[in-house]
Amino acid sequence: MDPVSYSIAVLPGDGIGLEVMEEGLAALRTVESKLSDIHFVYTDYFVGAGEYLRHGDPLPAGTLEALKQHDAILLGAMGLPEIRWPDGVEMTPQIDIREQLDLYCGLRPVHLYHKDHSPLKNLRGGKIDLLIVRESTEGLFSERHKKQAPGSNEVCDTLRVTRFRSERLFRAAFRHAARRRGRLALVDKANVLPSMAYFRQIFDEVSSEFPGVETEKIYVDAASLYLLQRPETFDVLVTENMFGDILSDLAAGLIGGMGMAPSADLGDHFGVFQPCHGSAPDIAGQGIANPVAMILSVAMLLEWLDHPKTIRGASFIRSAVESVLRKPANRTRDLGGNLSTREMSDRIIQEVEKL
Repeated sequence: MDPVSYSIAVLPGDGIGLEVMEEGLAALRTVESKLSDIHFVYTDYFVGAGEYLRHGDPLPAGTLEALKQHDAILLGAMGLPEIRWPDGVEMTPQIDIREQLDLYCGLRPVHLYHKDHSPLKNLRGGKIDLLIVRESTEGLFSERHKKQAPGSNEVCDTLRVTRFRSERLFRAAFRHAARRRGRLALVDKANVLPSMAYFRQIFDEVSSEFPGVETEKIYVDAASLYLLQRPETFDVLVTENMFGDILSDLAAGLIGGMGMAPSADLGDHFGVFQPCHGSAPDIAGQGIANPVAMILSVAMLLEWLDHPKTIRGASFIRSAVESVLRKPANRTRDLGGNLSTREMSDRIIQEVEKL
């Protein structure tokens, strides 16, 4: 097999993003050393609240254009709570990237590695292994940049659902379900919102293309309840942008918190891979952030590159994480342990090296 080189854009961002990115790259370099004829070329970019403070723009146009030249984008965390636009909302260049690169398919895998990581005590068999597929380019986020009239006594947000974007989201979700355990749940609010009734109609139409996938439809409030009561019954859930944002955090809480939750935002041409957590400025610089979500996001990147050897590399990382987290002593502070960011990363890397 001929040598293959991949170009990776690296966006550490803000807060603990810089710390977990360092460990994610260490894991990626370790995998690279084990995969003959696979090479990665890294380019760093400054994006986020820190870049805004330095130069007045959290996502420079030149940087956005440069990102399009890479095979994949690895992101740490962006934004700081105190750095906001004049209208009071936080700067979220990570959302701008999703929209500008048309990354419509947000993947949020949720896997419980050890039953003691979960606050739930009634798990049947102690297993949680599900995937949330989140539409990431419209929904309730669709007009977040709309300017409001000064002195207005009313502010409205629009929940936009389009046929084109919904169809491609649902097809992606059905394909993921077909590769997993063959079950897909639509999460909506079709009993109240016309936009969600339309969303459900399109889901039903697309479902006819995938007769081998079992489907169910659940209102978002009920889905929140069921995720707490019986998370082990879910395989893949597909939903709107805001609902996916909320349910992803809820689901992360079931497996140990945001430090355990990786993600990918995918389009037809580009992919961004990042932990679900934010920049956590309250612990930044202390060396205690959990790097697992970042390292698992690297595994998602390797799998997405879709080369037999990168897919093998992704399995190395997942197997290593599984082996490390199986042992109760291997926990960072968010999991009730004492390991530092580097110590957790080193233990995972050591397991990768053994494979």
